Amino acid sequence: MAEPGHFHIDPISQFAIQPLFELNVAGYNLAYTNSSLFMTLSVVLIGLFFLIAGKKGQMIPTRLQAAAELSFEGIANLVKENAGPEAKPFFPLIFSIFFLVLLGNLLGMIPGSFTFTSHIAVTAAMAFSLFIFITLIGFARHGLHFFSRFLPPGVPLAMAPVIFVLEVLSYLVRPVTLSVRLFANMMAGHMVLKVFAYFVLGLMTSGSLGLIALGFVPLLMNVALIALEIFVACLQALIFTILTCVYLRDALVIEH
Repeated sequence: MAEPGHFHIDPISQFAIQPLFELNVAGYNLAYTNSSLFMTLSVVLIGLFFLIAGKKGQMIPTRLQAAAELSFEGIANLVKENAGPEAKPFFPLIFSIFFLVLLGNLLGMIPGSFTFTSHIAVTAAMAFSLFIFITLIGFARHGLHFFSRFLPPGVPLAMAPVIFVLEVLSYLVRPVTLSVRLFANMMAGHMVLKVFAYFVLGLMTSGSLGLIALGFVPLLMNVALIALEIFVACLQALIFTILTCVYLRDALVIEH
């Protein structure tokens, strides 16, 4: 047994994917994991929230109904401002993306839970799926004229090949930056919280009154960090959604 005040600090263990039950299909491991569980939980909670909030549809809304209506209106305005009126048919997709990322971030703040948005495999799958979908929309809407978005108007003919290549590379890197931004912020924040938690625990169980009193300093810092991480969780969901809207607008509207 470890001595009081001595703990094995392992801030990475919270990101370990654990299979809840095994499932092999045609040689492929399709195990249902803790990550899958919290994805499912996020979808169920989102569905239940809006189902309960909109069940009665009162003229004078309840607090739950008001929250649902405000979130609906807020995302609708966000889509209109960042993707334009042409993106209105894609509102359900963007609305779902925002709440899935938001719930994934916030559920991870509960002790003992799992933050699936802290895994690059999850965020990359979301980002690349959106990237492919948006690119297909661009080609469906503009045909081969979609390539003209990679050549800004007024570019000198001699510089056109270089600019075209740079614009294409910039476009291709979008899903990478989109996925890494979300994954890195969530992973880094949770690691810092875990390290501070171990630090507080070590001081509080040291057996020394001086160290126990000193432990209140990192404890207060950890409380502040938790509040900051909740803010970051909401902010990253918003940023992911806004960038999705911006990329969608680029596919829908080619300005020349």
